Parts: sequence; C-alpha cells; structure tokens
Amino acid sequence: MTEQAVTEQAADARGRVLELRAIREEVLRGPSEKATQAQRAKGKLTARERIALLLDEGSFREIGALRRHRATGFGLEEKRPYTDGVITGWGTVHGRQVFVYAHDFRVFGGALGEAHAAKIHKIMDMAITAGAPLVSLNDGAGARIQEGVAALAGYGGIFQRNTKASGVIPQISVMLGPCAGGAAYSPALTDFVFMVRETAQMFITGPDVVQAVTGAQVTHNGLGGADVHAETSGVAHFAYDDEESCLEEVRYLLSLLPANNRENPPAVATEDPADRRCESLLDLVPADGNRPYDMRSVIEELVDDGELLEVHERWAVNIICALARLDGQVVGVIANQPQSMAGVLDIAASEKAARFVQMCDAFNIPLVTLLDVPGFLPGVDQEHGGIIRHGAKLLYAYCNATVPRISVVLRKAYGGAYIVMDSQSVGADLTFAWPTNEIAVMGAEGAANVVFRRQIASAEDPEAMRSRMVKEYKAELMHPYYAAERGLVEDVIEPAETREVLIRSLAMLRTKHADLPARKHGNPPQ
Repeated sequence: MTEQAVTEQAADARGRVLELRAIREEVLRGPSEKATQAQRAKGKLTARERIALLLDEGSFREIGALRRHRATGFGLEEKRPYTDGVITGWGTVHGRQVFVYAHDFRVFGGALGEAHAAKIHKIMDMAITAGAPLVSLNDGAGARIQEGVAALAGYGGIFQRNTKASGVIPQISVMLGPCAGGAAYSPALTDFVFMVRETAQMFITGPDVVQAVTGAQVTHNGLGGADVHAETSGVAHFAYDDEESCLEEVRYLLSLLPANNRENPPAVATEDPADRRCESLLDLVPADGNRPYDMRSVIEELVDDGELLEVHERWAVNIICALARLDGQVVGVIANQPQSMAGVLDIAASEKAARFVQMCDAFNIPLVTLLDVPGFLPGVDQEHGGIIRHGAKLLYAYCNATVPRISVVLRKAYGGAYIVMDSQSVGADLTFAWPTNEIAVMGAEGAANVVFRRQIASAEDPEAMRSRMVKEYKAELMHPYYAAERGLVEDVIEPAETREVLIRSLAMLRTKHADLPARKHGNPPQ
C-alpha cells in the first residue's frame, strides 16, 4: 500500500470516529432543549439525570443508544430519534451490578413502540441471565398508538419477562410520571413500586373515561397518585416528595437485597453489640394487653442501630413489614401493630404480610415475626370480602417458606391469628415468648362466657361469678408458661434478652436447608 493510500485511509477512519462522536453527543443531548425545558417545567428530571442519581458515578454503560424505529405512516418515517424513547444499560449501586431502563418522556412522550419494546426486552433478558437486579424508571404515555398492535405486543413481552424474573432477581419499578392502561401491569408484577407525589400516576382507565362511564369527576392524582396507591390501594410500597429522595431510597433498598435468588443478602459490619440488652422494652410494652403501644419502637430497639426500611408503611397499618439488620445480617420483620386496630389481622394486613413473606423467602431473607394479635377482625364486610381466602394467603406464605423463621410472642396471641402468624405448628424453626404472653384460643373473658355459660347464668351474682371464672380460666390455661410446658414455644425469655436470642438463633439457622415437595408450583389462595 502506498504512503498516500495509508494517509487517505487514516483520514477516513478519523472522520468516521468524529462522526461517531457527533452522533453520541446528539444522543446525550436528547431531542431538543425545548423538550428538556418542558420536562423540567413539570418538576421532573430527564431520564439520564435519573440514571445518574440511581447508579454509582461513572458506572453506567448504555446499550442500544443508536436504536431507531422502522415504523411508517402518520409522519413517523420523518421522525426517527436515537434511543427511540428509552435508555437501557447497566451500572453499579454501592459497587454491585444493576440493570436499568428509563423512559425518556422527551421522545414520543416515552410511549412504547416496537423498537422501544425490543430494547427493554433485551435489557430484561440480560438482567435475568446475569442474575442482577432490574430497575425500571417509568415515565411514559403508554403504547405508541401510531404503531398499533405491534406496540401492544411489546407490552406482552415485558409482562412475560417480569413473570419469568419473579423470584429470580429483584425487580423494582420507580414511577416518575404517568403510567396508564396496560402499561401499569408491569409495575404490578414487580417486587417493589416507588412513586413520586404529584408527578407520578398509575391507573387502568383515566379520569376522562371514569367520568364518561360513571359520571364521577376525579383528578389524575385523586385517581392514581402516589398517596392513593400508598394508602388506599396498596399498589405502591413507597411514596416520596421528590425524585432525589426517591432514588436514594431505591439505592438503600438495593443494599438490603441479594443480586438474585441463589445468593444471600449482603452482610455488613456493625458496631451494635450482638449481646446488647434491650432494657427499655420493659417500658415500651405495657403488661396490660388492652393498652396500645407502637410496635415500630420495639423493632427499632431490637435491630442494628435502630435502622429499618418499612414496606407499605401507610397501607394496612395494623401490621408492620420491614427490612432491617441483626448483627449485620438482613432480616424481614413482620409484626402486629397494637397502635392501630389493636393489631388485628384483616384482609389488607393479610395480603400485605403474605406478599412480604413470599418476597423474603424468594430472596433468602430470614423471617422474624413479633406477635401481639387479638385475632382476625370480625364483621360482615370482612367475611363478605373474603377474609377466609385472604387470611389463607398469609398462612400459605408462611407454610411455604423455607428460610429461617423465628417468632416471638410479646403479649396476646389468640385463635387462628396466632396459628397464621408463624406459630410452631405451621413450621416456625424457633418460637419464643415473653413472660407477658397470653397464648390461647381466645381472650379469657370470651372463653369464660362460653365455657362457664351455665354456671354464670345460674349464679345469684352473675357478674361476680363471671369475674371468678375469668380468673380461673387465666390461671389454668393462659398463664405465661402454659405453652412452654407443652412444647409450643422453645422458651420464655426476658424482653431485654430478645436481641441476643434472635441473633444467636439466626446464626445457628444460617445453614438451614429445606426442600419443598417436587411439583410444578403450588396453587395458593387468590
């Protein structure tokens, strides 16, 4: 090759590199400054800014940046922006690999078309193959209507992959804008849903359709805003005021989860002593079973440094589900909340706890259950709403769980609710009780009215007889050591010892191995 030919080839190669750099700059700029300003005017960050907040600095590796749609008609052939409205790739969170896709509302309103869907399918497949968490940053206007049924088929591919990844890798949906129609089902299939107030909404049919069909007038946020889904529907696990705090909490959640179902959650060193006594528990929990208290304060006293991440904090508040650490090891805590409805189990609480137990079991997170439950909530609405069916979901979840399971009875543990809340009879590995425990079929007053009905009715002073029979029933069947004497709890422990007992028990159970019967899958109550 002549010297001139070599020079021409080098010049051509350099030109190609310059061309590539120009295209990359165009990709990073996005469609236009006007579109970016419109996004900011809504109080929203751009897709790339969101990814930068989520991932460790400089760790993002994008794929599919040069992808463009091939659709024609309705003017689409004249508008073919790079990325096709979704940014996909991987990076790290606290040094651990995470896959991500983020809708870019500046491009076609983040609407999903064929090429857009193919990019999401690709990154989901990569996350499953690599065995790493998948985070979706959702801000899209649904299916791209101009592409017709091809866009709908794209959603089907996403749903199928959500289901395939379920229980295999953690899936987190972050709602940062609108998500309407069939698109809302993808977040519903994932493990956790985060929402930002005012800017994020989720619904199947929007306010206009609702008004046309029912006559009811409702705003977008009133129908499917963050507070609605965090407090009323239970669709959202977390709600925040701004994107920055929301994405920071996503990072914190990822620090508590394993990369996949074949790994254990990451352990960290802690300066909180394993043998720290919790003397304040004697003051936090009243011995009188009718007096309320805040169970969250109990959990904070037990776990490392008082830190926990409560899931569904504002929905079904009569039960607490939280991720925390004991001696640096991640645990899932399920606890009745006597401060709300006396801590009874109802339909919503059963569903909330069942879903949490299943998530923890899928990702090798040991379960700690704190009981103070007077029973299931009585009422026509509960019975007609299917409390039997919904309560069975929690029972099924516990019975099916193979992770280490420890339960502690603080005060009341009555009837079927006691059995459902991971009692020894449904497979808890270890069960403990405080000396204030009352484990029984029902409360002493109700039991006395049934067992001693005739004696009370025939007595000269029925009230005095009832009081006497209540005391007799408590003395015979509800004293703190009745369950321990019959082997239904391993030990009665001092409240101050609870942290140490839990940590030592979990350390012993760390090598637990349990196999479920061979089957395609179970058929849990729905």
